[in-house]
Amino acid sequence: MRRFVLALLLLSASAAPSMAQVYQGNWSCRDATTNRVGILTIYGNVYGWASRTTGDPNSGTGTVTPYQDGVGFNDGNFASNTGIQAARMVEDPANGVAVQLETADAIVMLCTPR
Repeated sequence: MRRFVLALLLLSASAAPSMAQVYQGNWSCRDATTNRVGILTIYGNVYGWASRTTGDPNSGTGTVTPYQDGVGFNDGNFASNTGIQAARMVEDPANGVAVQLETADAIVMLCTPR
């Protein structure tokens, strides 16, 4: 019985950090017209945005602040040029999870795991 309780405690403790970090990885993003617009990559406290448009000034890297349900964008071309302030985790019927990119006024993109 003790082994079972110990295993259960270790399993629950190891799962909590991974749930908080689910937003990390590569995300294929679509705009409001459902056109693919780029790839968002988030690892640790940094992000990268690669636009599908060659020479797009929004492409580049920056830093993020992690939150319980996503991240806030601190700097970089993507954040400053587009006005996107946050990436929030949401439920997606097809992929399980998705990241919605938000400005102060609207949801502007939906990104799914790549």
